Amino acid sequence: MDWRYQLSELNYSQDEIDAVNAVVGSGWITMGPEVQHFEEEFTQFLGGSVESVAVSSATAALHLILMENGIGPGDEVILPALTFVSDANVVRQLGATPVFADSESLLDLNVSIKSIRSKVSRKTKAIVLVHFAGYVRDFQSLKSEFHDCLLIEDCAHAPGAAVRGKSAGTLGDYSFFSFYGNKNISCGEGGMICSNRSESVQRLRNLRSHSMSSLTLDRHLGRASSYDVAGVGLNYRMTEMQAALGRVQLRKVLDGNAKRETLTNKYKSLLAASDIILPFTLANKEEKYSSAHHIMPVLLPKHANRAKVINKLSAQGIQTSIHYPAFHSFSGYSGFIQKGDAPVSDEICDRELSLPLHPRLTIAGVEDIAKALLETVVS
Repeated sequence: MDWRYQLSELNYSQDEIDAVNAVVGSGWITMGPEVQHFEEEFTQFLGGSVESVAVSSATAALHLILMENGIGPGDEVILPALTFVSDANVVRQLGATPVFADSESLLDLNVSIKSIRSKVSRKTKAIVLVHFAGYVRDFQSLKSEFHDCLLIEDCAHAPGAAVRGKSAGTLGDYSFFSFYGNKNISCGEGGMICSNRSESVQRLRNLRSHSMSSLTLDRHLGRASSYDVAGVGLNYRMTEMQAALGRVQLRKVLDGNAKRETLTNKYKSLLAASDIILPFTLANKEEKYSSAHHIMPVLLPKHANRAKVINKLSAQGIQTSIHYPAFHSFSGYSGFIQKGDAPVSDEICDRELSLPLHPRLTIAGVEDIAKALLETVVS
């Protein structure tokens, strides 16, 4: 469809094209120096307190983190009930059980710390905290309470976000980022693991490449002639083209986030007088928080028919989305969560609508979209 306003749009320029062309011209396109530079630059982007491991996706990142820490059958991993299905899929792939914690409120879509506490059991081995829409879920109180549980940050929405001056991705035992095509940093596909556990980081580097002790590049450059395989690993490598794109995107992300913030504030000023709920409005005003503004979620009034709203906006060339369908609505998750188990998340899932938000969107575009939304909700 020929959208007037896309939900997301690549923030690419000639710089990305030149970076990829340089890699192709170099004759080396699999994991190599571009990946290493991207990892080093990402570590500096987060302030230098963690090490970074580039992988093929955020899903791969969480898979490796849980594998590295021996999570499997008989273990439980607590996840937000409001998140993308990938985190739960990874937990199940390893034979562990996903346990779903409810959201905080209709104004704060992040996972509830109180709900997490109620879900912790003797079987709990990890807690995954999603920084929803780019707003940091502050979880410092959990670190002292549940020191035997891994605290893992899902930063797919949150590159450049921070709380109390600390970058998202440096708050837990591990974190991971997504570089999917609609993310603030986009490589098409890709992910990054971050941690200050140096020995674990080295094992993760091996795990992403079949647990081999040396890379093809090492042998190509004469730094190694063979390799050991220390265990069962996977092929979760990042390519040089993805890394080259990531390096350019990393240099742009803070400016892009600032543009997203300006657009978000405009949306909120235009919609403030309506009965549409605008989540994270208070967090947006608190100095201790700095959001990455990945998406623009709103909650439609209870009387609104969301499907009709989506269709009417679509007819005007305005693309929207839902973040996210409820887990209980998925046939593959009927045995893990039922409607009513996470009532706040259920209501969010029923009413949430994500509006277009990306650095190429203009203020005039936001005005058009907000006007169309208000007219559609009222009609």
